Amino acid sequence: MDNIIVTGFRWAPPFAQGLVRDVRVRWTLEEAGRPYEARLIDFGDLKSDAYRQQHPFGLVPACEIEGRGLFESGAIVHHIAADVEALMPADRHERVNTVTWMFAALNTVEPPIQNLLSIDLQHGDEPWAKLRRPGAVDEVNVRLGALAAWLDGRDYLVDRFTVADILMTTVLRFIRHTDLVTGFPVLDAYVKRCEARPAFQRALRDQMADYARNAPAAA
Repeated sequence: MDNIIVTGFRWAPPFAQGLVRDVRVRWTLEEAGRPYEARLIDFGDLKSDAYRQQHPFGLVPACEIEGRGLFESGAIVHHIAADVEALMPADRHERVNTVTWMFAALNTVEPPIQNLLSIDLQHGDEPWAKLRRPGAVDEVNVRLGALAAWLDGRDYLVDRFTVADILMTTVLRFIRHTDLVTGFPVLDAYVKRCEARPAFQRALRDQMADYARNAPAAA
């Protein structure tokens, strides 16, 4: 019997809602058909000794699967998908391709996107950010252009939907506040195709419902 606990925030500011990385884990579990429990914490809990035992860097998500603790969303998602043929192909070569695209999403595409997200949403009013942003946008567009070229004529990163598409889609959603992804019709269609999956819709709905239940009272 499954015993899975996913740690997420009790509430997040509106700009971050739907983007916090526990949604990747929730989505993967939904695709895998595995029930889970959400353990909700506050931002202040990230620095606690107890939580640092779950995630040494004090980030979200952390996860417990049958009593075993895991952290880092990519590692958690890989662990869940490893034995689910619908997410991770059984064929050795297709499996390698899927894992390669998982790493590409997290190590090649996400860093410049995360940098731009930080500039826009955390430092947008600072003078240095205004000077740095054009270069950051250029770096993102280089990655998006290469990704669009790969996806041209393809529905998904490999021959069918896999766990790699979960990671890539959640990365591309980080810049939903811009028109950069929509500027590449192939990528816009790809994200919409993945977001239309019922498993994603359930994962997003449940994360947003947690935030709605715990929203701070209006002043």
